[in-house]
Amino acid sequence: MTKDLRINPDRMLGAFNQLALIGATGDGGVNRPTFSEAHLAARQWFREQIEASGLEFHTDGAGNHSAVIPVVARERSDRSNLRHDNGIASSQKTLLATTPTLLLGSHLDSVPSGGRFDGALGVMAAFEVLRTIKDAGIKLKFNLEAIDFTDEEGTLVGLLGSAALAGRLSRQALQSPRGGRPALVEGMKRAGLSEESMLSAARPKDSLAGYLELHIEQGKRLERAKIDVGIVSAIVGIASYRLSFIGRADHAGSTTMEDRLDASLGASAFTLAAREVVMKDFPNCVVNAGKMEFEPGAFNIVPARVDLALEFRSPDEEEFKRLDSVLMERAKEEAERFGLELGIEFLGRHSPSLMDTKVQHTFADVCNDLGLSHMSLASGAGHDGQSFDGLCPVGMIFVPSADGASHSPREFTAWPDCVNGANVLLQTVLRLAG
Repeated sequence: MTKDLRINPDRMLGAFNQLALIGATGDGGVNRPTFSEAHLAARQWFREQIEASGLEFHTDGAGNHSAVIPVVARERSDRSNLRHDNGIASSQKTLLATTPTLLLGSHLDSVPSGGRFDGALGVMAAFEVLRTIKDAGIKLKFNLEAIDFTDEEGTLVGLLGSAALAGRLSRQALQSPRGGRPALVEGMKRAGLSEESMLSAARPKDSLAGYLELHIEQGKRLERAKIDVGIVSAIVGIASYRLSFIGRADHAGSTTMEDRLDASLGASAFTLAAREVVMKDFPNCVVNAGKMEFEPGAFNIVPARVDLALEFRSPDEEEFKRLDSVLMERAKEEAERFGLELGIEFLGRHSPSLMDTKVQHTFADVCNDLGLSHMSLASGAGHDGQSFDGLCPVGMIFVPSADGASHSPREFTAWPDCVNGANVLLQTVLRLAG
């Protein structure tokens, strides 16, 4: 019976360990920024694994790489005579266009000197789910696709591959990417992609049956509560600004403290005030001042300008809007307190994404049947599922992160927890698509 079906934990571990060697940093981590040599090598390895497993391989104009189980299997003789465009056979294109696809996956790119589990676990678990279903000969009502999305981490753009597939990648995002236009152009060249191919990767809304993802939590909530699985209720919204506190350069020795228009005071006061505001009035939110750039930037000159990189996150839309307003008002107040001008540059925003209720209930039912404890929690990190908000049902599950570590070589999740997550993913697929 399908309720008794489980993934092959040794096979998944073998694949996971092989992948972890690509871009390994020697301290337990990996370094696979998007379109780097290591990232492209990991994608080539993934393609070879897909083809060796007998699954269909698919890539698109955004460079997303996938393993696919079509609803209707084609005869080998039909496949052998087909020419491929971007890795997908023409008859498969017709099939995928007429039958909805249930997507599973994550990403193989990493932050610089990141961890082995972030993204990679989700791709390897999705791949193992497909191999398990294929080996069992189970027929599904949807195409099933295990996908590795391009540039989830934002080395170049952020959520690039999923946004392209969902039809939400804008030309403006490609013209002014967060990683810089030259880096994007060079990366696309190395990967054999182009701006036009990126924008052509969109799939019709009615072709998407849903998106499911397994991920490490990247926090301590599951570990602290001794819970096996986190069922994600929402993915936080993220907004970013560049705030410029503008004062006046003066001699640092001969200018008295009361005569200074010191830009660093406004920037520093705002950073501390933002922390206090969030901790007191927005306990479900976070705020971060990730970078400050001082001008002129010398020991003996009062700073004339400080540019501050601000990011804040919330799982609730109304709270998100209110936090935005409160933080901008507080920045103005701190600038005025020190006699400074304030420049506000809006850099981008992702709204909070609610996970599908039916999928959350299915995850919970599966956890109960597998004897796994579970809890509902919001994701404090962004994920590819945000790209599909409003297009199809989206669901995510988390497994515990040791000491909450992530984006670091210290990142670790015990293998039994990884297997638990993969089995929840498998059984959820069977219930939703069986």
